[in-house]
Amino acid sequence: MVSISLPGKAPSLAYYDCRFAVLREPLGFERGAELLDDDDQAIHAWVEQDNKVVAVGRAHLIPDGVDGSGADHAGPGAAKIPGFGPLSEPGNRPAIQIRQMGTLDDYRRQGLAATVLSALEDAAKSHLFAKIGLLQAREHAIAFYQSQGWEIIDEPYEISGIGPHRSMMKLL
Repeated sequence: MVSISLPGKAPSLAYYDCRFAVLREPLGFERGAELLDDDDQAIHAWVEQDNKVVAVGRAHLIPDGVDGSGADHAGPGAAKIPGFGPLSEPGNRPAIQIRQMGTLDDYRRQGLAATVLSALEDAAKSHLFAKIGLLQAREHAIAFYQSQGWEIIDEPYEISGIGPHRSMMKLL
């Protein structure tokens, strides 16, 4: 049901089509805003149904000495995303960041996002030896992540062009 690609192997165009349709197109972004500079270094997970990719997500290792801040997407004009405070605490490395989670509207509420998230968490533990996971959740997705064992770790903040977010963490 769920497919995984490990670092060094790029996912298909259908994967990126889903990512764009769910996360960028509704906000008025142009094609290309669904890409991240380090996609080739990430673990990608997706679910296919009806001969198309309908749910996606990715996880990447946050390098030592980096707080997780950076550009929201590849290319010019990307909003900046904040770093994660827990990365400064001893014992919280290796850490991964979950990003670009999304499910096409017609396939929501079927457990597909939970399947993708679980696959990313499992792959991050087994392939990257991650101890914690971090993510920046859009406001409407917070309850979903909480239902999957993630906890809010900061105050609300705005990512320009995307909307309100909260940072979340989970011990893996």
